[in-house]
Amino acid sequence: MQARYVYWQEGAYWLGYFEEYPDYLTQGRSLDELKENLRDLFKDLTSGEIPSVRRKATLKVA
Repeated sequence: MQARYVYWQEGAYWLGYFEEYPDYLTQGRSLDELKENLRDLFKDLTSGEIPSVRRKATLKVA
């Protein structure tokens, strides 16, 4: 399984979030730590651990 994410470095930290879940940001002191934190966050978001998860989606209207 794969999930697209956005990431950037700000000062000494790497920050990132999943495209589908833009409201849920995580960070790490290295890019590897950020990736591990993103994996943990994804598990929480998809397991029901976090209630009322907001998602991003696209709707075809015409």
